[in-house]
Amino acid sequence: MTAFAANSVLTRYALAFDQIAPAAFVAIRLVSGAMVLGILVGLRGNGWRGQGNPISAAMLLLYAAAFSFAYVSLDTGVGALILFGGVQITMFAGAMLAGERPGPKRWVGMGLGMAGLAILFAPGSAAPNLSGAMLMAFAAFGWGVYSLRGKSVEKPLPATAVNFLIAAPFGILIWLVMPFSIPSSLTGVALAIISGAAASGIGYAVWYSVLPRLDASFAAIVQLIVPIIALAGGMVFLGEAVTVTFAISTVLILGGVAYAAR
Repeated sequence: MTAFAANSVLTRYALAFDQIAPAAFVAIRLVSGAMVLGILVGLRGNGWRGQGNPISAAMLLLYAAAFSFAYVSLDTGVGALILFGGVQITMFAGAMLAGERPGPKRWVGMGLGMAGLAILFAPGSAAPNLSGAMLMAFAAFGWGVYSLRGKSVEKPLPATAVNFLIAAPFGILIWLVMPFSIPSSLTGVALAIISGAAASGIGYAVWYSVLPRLDASFAAIVQLIVPIIALAGGMVFLGEAVTVTFAISTVLILGGVAYAAR
């Protein structure tokens, strides 16, 4: 969860201060993740054959691209809250379609989390940028499907590596076709590399190793911890303020996660 939150902080830091264009961030993030994962697979002697999946890679690309463009206009904590609120809906729906029947505690936990998300968009509150929120909703769908597909993965490291290797060329293509409105600074490039190599590449391989041990519904709920960590990072590194609305949302989400985990 810390790796997921780090991605929000790193991406927002790079984009909020015009260190790099979002398309360039996507490309560098995916390429650096693919390189690190490829090296790790080679060192461990894991086989590549039969690993990864084009659909999973497409969902990874959708998530990474929409995520970066959304953070041009969203604060760190708010973006993470929209992302993982949407992930919860996607993964719960996927779990139900797969035949999983979450117990009452899971439903109550999800309900509290959704209540927290609803308060964020309540009339009179400081609602987030609409286009940024819509982009983050697309990112949520991509990550939710990517996570659901990870439950059946037997070799998480090579599977994650192949998914990154498939997605990376398309990330470069997005960079090539999008306008170069912002020059890439060394800081921006470094942030994208850290996001791709550590928080994404290694972090997602660890996530794929954990997913088979979790019910899809609980895997969805536990990710709602991420916005809280991201908010703390936004406060420390970006000077972002905490609103009363966000504080109430945080209490509801943490309460939902705690109750679902009982």
